[in-house]
Amino acid sequence: MSQRDGFTGGFLTGTIVGGIVGGIIGAVVASRLDNNEEEQESSLFQSDKRERLDSEESIEMARNRLEDKIAQLNHAIDDVRQQLTPIEKHPLESESIPD
Repeated sequence: MSQRDGFTGGFLTGTIVGGIVGGIIGAVVASRLDNNEEEQESSLFQSDKRERLDSEESIEMARNRLEDKIAQLNHAIDDVRQQLTPIEKHPLESESIPD
C-alpha cells in the first residue's frame, strides 16, 4: 500500500506542478503574441497608403509585362504562319495530280 500511496502523491504533485508551469508558460507566450499583433496592426495602418501605391504600380507593371508577352506570342504566330504559307501554296510534287 505504501507504493500505491507514493504513486498517487507523486502523480498529484506532478499534475499540480505541471499545471502551474504550463499556465505560466502559456501566459508568457500569449502576452508576447498579443504585443506582436499590436505592433503589426500599427505598422499596417502606417504603411496602408504606401501599399496602395505599391499595388497600383505593381498592377501597371504586370499589365505592361502581359502586353509584352502577348506581342511576343503574336510575333511568333505570324512567323509560323509565314513559314507555313509557302508550303500550302506549293504542294509537293508527289502530292500533285498528273495530267
